Amino acid sequence: MNSEDRPLSTLVGQGWEIVSYSSGHAPGTATPVENVLLRRQKNHKIISVRRKTFGGGYVVKEYDL
Repeated sequence: MNSEDRPLSTLVGQGWEIVSYSSGHAPGTATPVENVLLRRQKNHKIISVRRKTFGGGYVVKEYDL
């Protein structure tokens, strides 16, 4: 998934439902990380979003469960 899109909005538009949200810090750094658990039918996915360490923008990771 491209970090330039709005990944959460895109997935919700595709029928994914937000189940849970959490916020914390990346291990070993003070960088805030936001995690969103999504569900569609019996499939689950986690979207993890954090600011880039250098430069502007965000790092977006998507995990299938």
